[in-house]
Amino acid sequence: MSSPNKNKKILVVAPAWVGDMVMTQTLFQVIKQQHPDAIIDVLAPAWTQGLLERMPEVHQSFISAFKHGELRLWQRLQLARQLRSNHYSQVIILPNSFKSALIPFFSAIPQRTAWRGEWPRFCLVNDARTLDEQHLPLMVQRFAALGLPKNACLPDPLPMPLLNISSEKLNAALQKLQLPLPKRPLLALAPGAEFGPSKRWPASHFAEVAKAKLAQNWDVWLFGSGNDSAITQEIYKLTDGKVVDLTGKTTLAEAVDLLSLATAVISNDSGLMHIAAALKKPLVAIYGSTSPKFTPPLSDKVVIVSLDLSCSPCFQRVCPLGHWRCMLDLKPEEILAGLERLGV
Repeated sequence: MSSPNKNKKILVVAPAWVGDMVMTQTLFQVIKQQHPDAIIDVLAPAWTQGLLERMPEVHQSFISAFKHGELRLWQRLQLARQLRSNHYSQVIILPNSFKSALIPFFSAIPQRTAWRGEWPRFCLVNDARTLDEQHLPLMVQRFAALGLPKNACLPDPLPMPLLNISSEKLNAALQKLQLPLPKRPLLALAPGAEFGPSKRWPASHFAEVAKAKLAQNWDVWLFGSGNDSAITQEIYKLTDGKVVDLTGKTTLAEAVDLLSLATAVISNDSGLMHIAAALKKPLVAIYGSTSPKFTPPLSDKVVIVSLDLSCSPCFQRVCPLGHWRCMLDLKPEEILAGLERLGV
């Protein structure tokens, strides 16, 4: 193997949402297609570490401890000095904010690639690209394009995210939570959505699907962060405690490993939806206030279910019309039919 100092070294400034972080793996794969020996490092929030460890293209990651809206210029300068010693040839900046371009600029990385983003950062980015939204309608396409020379054609097909799971870490997660290895088909439900309630299918509907699969001798596990505990507790009660509620009990990395055991996954449009797709699990993805036309789950084992109402997608955190029909009127039978279409 050649010395790392002779290889192309690229730093990627990553996004802050789970789903976006999963899609970033496509960019890593595109870089590796162009430069197989490239060393890819990532600057990302601490919570992403578990995801990045499961992406074999990533060499190492650095923690960006800056909250949304924080400048903390001195701390950014200190981190930039640390990164400067790695002698990167290029940095790819995925967020569109001005602040996201400061550390790459202070690190004196020769090629600083990004979409134009917020206007003040034009002086910080020397490889600024002008986005044609019609030509690149998907977020994953926009990420991938930054890994190519300007105006180059995207690979066809575009590589899809694929997370690696180690049996050692999976077994550790099972032991920590005192869970046996499932011996029956396992349905994973992800009923939360950090964006807001407009993206959440009703708990009562999730419970009906869970009861239908329990009656077919399936196990059902609920996944989510601590913020989703109210909806998962409702599902737990409506199913008479026959489901396993893992909400708030796992790290994101542990949730990824445990999701790999699922026979099928049902999820709102959320980070866990993108993780399930990257694990190549048969997936029913539920859309209401949002649209799969921008950030679809990247897998060929997906059924997308949506009512496509005239008021959808509104992209609002709370239904602006107050009726929430895009989710309430989407019945459990349609989700179960989606599972059947997937052959599970």
